[in-house]
Amino acid sequence: MTELPLSAFYDLTQVGEVAVSPTGDRVAFTTIEYDAEADEPVGSLFVAPADGSRAPHRLTRVSGASAPAWSPDGDRLAFLAARDEDAERRVGRDDGGDGDGDDGENGDDENGEDASAAGGNDDEEPTQQVWSFDLALGGDASQITDFEEGAEEFDWGPDGERLVVAARDPTDAEKAYLDGREEGEPIETERLQHKLDGVGYTDTVRTYLHVVDAETGEAERLDDAHGGGAYQELSGLQPDWGATDRIAFTSCREDEPDDTLVRDVFTIAPDGTGLRKLTDSDLSANAPVWSPDGDRLAFLGGDPVNWCIPTQVYLYEDGEYASLTADLDRTVARGGAPVWADEGTLYCLFGDEARTRLMRVDADPVAGDAAAGAGGDADGGRAAERVFEAQGDGRAMAGFDLSADGERAGLVFSHPSDGQDVYALDSTDLDADEEDEAESLTRLSEVNADLVDEYAMPESRRIEWDSDGEAISGIVYHDPEVDLSDGDHPLVVAIHGGPISYDEPVFSFDHAALTSRGYVVLRPNYRGGSSYGREFAEALRGQWGTHEVTDIANGVADVVERGWVDEDRVFGYGFSYGGIAQGFLVTQEPDLFTAAAPEHGIYDLRSAYGTDDSHVWMENEYGLPWENPEGIDASSSITDIGNVETPLLVTAGQEDWRCPPSQSEQLYVAARKQGVDARLVLYEDEHHDIGTPDRAIHRLEELTAWYARHDPAVDDPDADDPHGRGNGE
Repeated sequence: MTELPLSAFYDLTQVGEVAVSPTGDRVAFTTIEYDAEADEPVGSLFVAPADGSRAPHRLTRVSGASAPAWSPDGDRLAFLAARDEDAERRVGRDDGGDGDGDDGENGDDENGEDASAAGGNDDEEPTQQVWSFDLALGGDASQITDFEEGAEEFDWGPDGERLVVAARDPTDAEKAYLDGREEGEPIETERLQHKLDGVGYTDTVRTYLHVVDAETGEAERLDDAHGGGAYQELSGLQPDWGATDRIAFTSCREDEPDDTLVRDVFTIAPDGTGLRKLTDSDLSANAPVWSPDGDRLAFLGGDPVNWCIPTQVYLYEDGEYASLTADLDRTVARGGAPVWADEGTLYCLFGDEARTRLMRVDADPVAGDAAAGAGGDADGGRAAERVFEAQGDGRAMAGFDLSADGERAGLVFSHPSDGQDVYALDSTDLDADEEDEAESLTRLSEVNADLVDEYAMPESRRIEWDSDGEAISGIVYHDPEVDLSDGDHPLVVAIHGGPISYDEPVFSFDHAALTSRGYVVLRPNYRGGSSYGREFAEALRGQWGTHEVTDIANGVADVVERGWVDEDRVFGYGFSYGGIAQGFLVTQEPDLFTAAAPEHGIYDLRSAYGTDDSHVWMENEYGLPWENPEGIDASSSITDIGNVETPLLVTAGQEDWRCPPSQSEQLYVAARKQGVDARLVLYEDEHHDIGTPDRAIHRLEELTAWYARHDPAVDDPDADDPHGRGNGE
């Protein structure tokens, strides 16, 4: 068994968004790679022919790229990037190619550096703007927008001559305040939502939609098309410009927008007139997208109070809107959005029994069909059909898009041992039951080929166990050379966050790093998670520290009883709710873990209120702390901290406003006070995740060293400790 070096994280590539050209002949996609020297992730933009006739070629490097969007004629590819200046060097074209940029020359100088990133203003960091490649003529990307605060989102107009762009537009007084903040002046606010994770402390600057000339960059602000709401800075306005020249977007216009998760769908004309509100403030609406003819609008709608109710696909037509998927009892997958195939058909990714699956949704107008009224409260939905069984059970679908004519699809698949890559297929093959029946399925990328070829990636299998009469599922990962029946393997229980989320077989550097070191990894889909319907998710609502503890503990018992792992060598890790769940496990099941690593969690709900960015969610699920102190304390593991015996590696991001670092400090100090072996790791400048490759590697070093330090089968725990710590230091 060859260990995957943790430093190989620098060689990891992760696929992001996928966009199929209107004619279906090309697929654009983004990746995240890691610059070891700069210690930062870098987004890149690639284009590949949909028939797989040649390898994808890179259009950008170094300066990053995201949100690719094809112009209606398919000649131009726009994207968001923070580049220093317009490109100065021409992109070469392949001999006999289709006019796209060449693999090795896309504006790069002889040292492989992006020419657009060289020679810019050294005094200020560039702001994110909309850029565009003309793939018919060639050349480097040209800058379209020049907003002082940067561009946030955009969509092409149907004529291909204009774009709608979301950008902040501060008043003179707000600009003075922002300039002062840059100089270290005090934070001043009267907003209830005074901070957001990944954003920082919020301000009052509005984000507006602007109509921008694609050629000149001239912009006109639409004064009535502005954002609002507690999570505006995270959700965005999500503009979509339809064929009938109406622009859809989302916003919150409630009296107290920072005190609700309500979000409505609006439309407006591109000249800024005719603002209409389509929904009735009963949903948390997002991802609006016009039908091909622009007469109807699909969007996603979640419950603004109870997030356990599945997010559904809604349709607005003839002044009314209704759910198309209310009867499905499955939630739209994270990152999922409706995609029109034709006027009567939508596709969308759903979480379905711990799988991200493609659903075909009937959106065909039906004579006499009783859609909901303006309140959108229809009891049932139209037919939603599971499609593309050829996906199989061993890989996850992580992205989906269709060409304008609905005939060509682009997919992103993630497979534990084969990597995460981009595929294309004819939409007629979406009905295939087996992979060999999907004859047009074509793999377009192999972004981690070297990593997968050099090191053994994990095998995975699904298992089920009984927990209080409920069938609970999980994913088990192990090295392909490991014989599980040996029974003496160490187990790592990796717990997903949310808790409204789920685990399925995916390609993961973390999993490979652990399995190549002999660990078996269990990822349990405990009650309180999603993909099994509302009742399953709602089991944990308002009563943290109950069912998930039972389900996870029973999952460990199950793999022990199968004879796969050693019950004296059981370890834990997990971010966010994965950290929270470990707080309950080590206080309620103190003999379960040999050592645990709660990461970026919350352990005292009472003190989290107002110090995190989730006060609306807290009130929705538990009420206010002074109104329900007993319920909040019952769901805080800190109240049972006297039971802790398990060694704890506690980690946090110093600027994590979702699960503030003070929560981790409380847990750490309480454990140390009782003589429990504990270690605290705080990552400076990090939010509710680990963003840089150096820190991602450091995290894995800490985890593996902590497990080795407390593993009774390891003779020399310092051998796996890159920091040279001795036991008990």
